[in-house]
This record gives sequence, structure tokens and C-alpha cells, in this order.
Amino acid sequence: MALYRNNGELLTERRGIIDAVVNSLGKSDHGSRILRRGRRLGRITKHRLSRWLLLLTALFSFYFTVCGLKMFVHDGSITAKMESRFPATHSIREGLNLHSKHEELNLHSIHKELNLQETVSLSEFGKPPPKSKRRKHFPCEVEFLKSADGLAEPKNYMNFTWFSLDYVKQEGKTSDSGLFEPRFGGHQTLEEREKSFYAKNQMVHCGFVKGSPGYSSTGFDLDEKDKAYMSKCKIAVSSCIFGSSDFLRRPTSRLISQYSKNNVCFVMFLDEQTLSKLSSEGNSPDERGHIGLWKVVVVKNLPYKDMRRTGKVPKFLAHRLFPNSRYSIWLDSKMRLNADPMLIIEYFLWRRNAEFAISNHYDRHCVWDEVLQNKRLNKYNHTAIDQQFKVYQSDGLTKFDPSNPNNPLPSYVPEGSLIIRAHTPMSNLFSCLWFNEVDRFTSRDQLSFAYTYLKLRRMNPERPFQLYMFKDCERRALVKLFQHRTIPSPP
Repeated sequence: MALYRNNGELLTERRGIIDAVVNSLGKSDHGSRILRRGRRLGRITKHRLSRWLLLLTALFSFYFTVCGLKMFVHDGSITAKMESRFPATHSIREGLNLHSKHEELNLHSIHKELNLQETVSLSEFGKPPPKSKRRKHFPCEVEFLKSADGLAEPKNYMNFTWFSLDYVKQEGKTSDSGLFEPRFGGHQTLEEREKSFYAKNQMVHCGFVKGSPGYSSTGFDLDEKDKAYMSKCKIAVSSCIFGSSDFLRRPTSRLISQYSKNNVCFVMFLDEQTLSKLSSEGNSPDERGHIGLWKVVVVKNLPYKDMRRTGKVPKFLAHRLFPNSRYSIWLDSKMRLNADPMLIIEYFLWRRNAEFAISNHYDRHCVWDEVLQNKRLNKYNHTAIDQQFKVYQSDGLTKFDPSNPNNPLPSYVPEGSLIIRAHTPMSNLFSCLWFNEVDRFTSRDQLSFAYTYLKLRRMNPERPFQLYMFKDCERRALVKLFQHRTIPSPP
């Protein structure tokens, strides 16, 4: 290319001509104005051009994005599922800077990858699993009396079914063949089980069954001083922790009246392992054997290896542990009592003319659903659950129909963490029957509650059992809920 010399500089011909024109114009005032105007117009033109280019780039990018989605996703239903399963896709697509062809191709590759993942998921598992939405549950108002001072049992309250109930205390060897091993729950035959559902003068299995002389204890051994203390209780609030499975939840003292503190026994059953663990955490009994309001009662020689099943002893058999008590309240160890026991008894028993009160489950009302949930969460051996459920179905257990106004209960699945009881013969019999089902089958007491209640009711049509099932939100108003320290593994 030809060269051009300008002011001593050797430049290419094209650039030299342009610079020469500019320099010549710049030497005059008129040229200076033209030069400045040209620079200003140049800047304006560049800004406008940049904006138009940016707009066109965005339009083309949007067009190719839409086309790309249509190319890679042929089924509209899969597209919708992909968006629901991968909610980040929409934000990724909008957040990317789509000003170049390179970034556009990146976006296409992202959609390819997501589409591939969705296809694999749908082919292997069918429909994508729905998002788990855990319902929130709240307490509701409970219209307690303003004060527990001077509360007394109504004169006409104990007008219930009355009969004499005794308990099997000892079992021996029934035959010379085979080995005999004493069990805490005894060896109840199917015939004895069937007869035990009749509300009549009888002797039933109800735990604490000992073997013949010479056999070792079957378990749940208590100190004689603790037995003497519990025999004096007229009203008992009890709970238990076995196997260090929980923290100690003390009742809220300021919410409990002095009247209840003077007349109610608060008993916490612990095994030695749990007591040692609590002591290491600073919860040691005082000189009276108390931790706060709880009177600590140590249980030795636990009757079952399954800690959950062992916990059913104080839960169901309060009338055996507190033989002279007229009322008892069971409280699960995952809860802290935030209400006065006497006000609880007045509201749920005396005011309702009930002898047994328990809340419905917060989510499930049919035993079929409870069976599926226990198996889904591996709460217990699936085969054992199936065997128990098969027995109940064959003996007349039916599904809960929420649309049926004649249901004997508002739910067939209880939330058994809070139980309020009057120690009447019918209430005691029901507690024994329920315990026997837990002893015979699985320790999941929610599976056996409806069967036990409905069978007892069916076999005693002229002897009613006054069971009151209250709302779960009322239960939540009485206690503060916590999580268990550990969850025992299913057997």
C-alpha cells in the first residue's frame, strides 16, 4: 500500500488522507466547530447503535430460547413436570446474560441436561414424588375453671358400670412337655383372651404375672419404699423414660396450683441407665428423691428388651401401680405439662361424665392409614404388623368412615401421649385389654386401640364404656411438645 508523509510522519495512504483533512479543518474556527459537532454526533450515533444492537440481540435470544425449549421438550406435560421438579430452571433462564451466541448455546445445554435427568427419573420411578407438605397444628382454647382450689368430685359422677375385676398374679407349668418361661404379661390363651372382653366379675391377665416359686422375677421390680409411696396416692400424674431415650421435662410449676401440688403425686419412672444419664446432665434427685415436682421411681429388671413396649406398663397399668388411686394422668416423656392436673380432670372427665379420655390423632383417623404409615416409616417389623392387622380384620375391624354420623368415635386412631382416666372397673378392664394386645402383638398401640374399644363395646351392648375422645388441639393446649432424644430402632 502507498505511504503518505504528514508533518514528518509516514502513514498509510488511507489514514493519511483522513488525518490531513481533519488537521486542515482543525486549523480554522469553522473547522473546529465541524470537528466538535462530528465527534458529538458520533457519540450519539454510537449510543443509539448500541441500544439497537442490544435490543435485537435480546429479541433473537428470546426467540432462540423458545425455539430451543420446543425442540428439546416434545410433551407439554413433561415440561410442566420439569418446571415443578426443577424450579431453578426458570430463574436460571432469566438470569443468564443472553447477549451472545455462546451463552445461548450454554442455555440449550442446560435444558438438555435437565430434560435428560427428568426422563431418567420418570422412566425409573414413574411420576415424580410430590413435595412433602407437613401440616402445621396449633393449640385451641380449653375453657378451664379459673381455679383448682377446693375442687371436689361431683356426687353423681361415679355412676358407671360396676363389676369385680381381679388379676392373674402367678402362672405355673401347665404340662410336663416343653419348657416353661414366666412372662411379665403371662401366657394368655386365645380362649382366655376372648372371655376377657366381657365386662363381668372375672380374673384377667393384666401384667405383673409371676412364675411359680423358684422362678426369677418377670420384671418391673420396684423398691418397697416406692411401692408404699404410690399406694398412698389418690391422684397420680406419671411418665417414664427408659433406655435414656429422652430428656427430663419438668412440669411448669407456676401453672400448677398449690392444691394440686398437695394432693397429686407426680411420678417419673426411670431405669438405672437413664438415672445415671440424667444425673450426669445435672438432673439428680434431691434428698426426698424428687427432681422438681417429679418423684423419681427407679425400675429394675425391665420386662422387655423393647424399650417402647416396656413404656406401656406405666402408660396402661396405672391402676396396678397406684392401686388406691381414683384418677391418673399419663404424660409422654416428649411433653412438658403446662396445665393444672385437677383442672384437667374436671374438664375432661367430670364435665363430660367420662371415665376415660384420650385425643384423636392429628393427621390420621383410619387404622388402614396407620398401618401404612408404620410400614412406610419402618416403625416395626412389617410381617408382625401384617399378622396383627389380619387378625383384627378377621374379627370385624372395619375402615373408619368420616361421613358416617353414627361412628362411635370421631377417630379410630388416637394420639396416645396424653391419657386421663378414672379408675373404674370398665376403664381398668379396657386398659388391661389394650395392654394385652400390645403384649401379644406389636408395641404400636395406635394399631390396637380401635379394635380393643370396638370389641369391648360390641361384646357388652348393655354395659357402656364412657370414653371421651377430645380434639388434638386441646391436647396441645395442655402441654409443650418436644422431640425425643433418640428413636429406638424397630425390632
